[in-house]
Amino acid sequence: MKTTPPPLPELTLAATAFAALGSEPRLAILRRLVRAGPQGLPIGDLGAEIGVTGSVLTHHLKQLVSAGLVRQQRDGRRILSSVDHAAVAALSRFLVAECCADMGGPAPSPCTEPSDG
Repeated sequence: MKTTPPPLPELTLAATAFAALGSEPRLAILRRLVRAGPQGLPIGDLGAEIGVTGSVLTHHLKQLVSAGLVRQQRDGRRILSSVDHAAVAALSRFLVAECCADMGGPAPSPCTEPSDG
């Protein structure tokens, strides 16, 4: 009988995503895909817009896909890349989940730094 491995811990998933975002070109790719919306962009257009093409672009996209931040699908002869909005939102929630937890009370919503005045 085949068993399904347990899901990766949240910390591991976040570390993988942040590692993938640890280069300027990959962060630029993700930001551009966020702007493109759910329909995504063809790889050629994406590369031309951010100034990274060919095998270098393919390498960066592979890292983002492996981290679960970007999805790709074939559309005829083109490959469309789009951001996985749920994964990016989950990563954002991970960052702020414990906002102000050490302050002894409920976290302000949204959690912000105290003002000077």
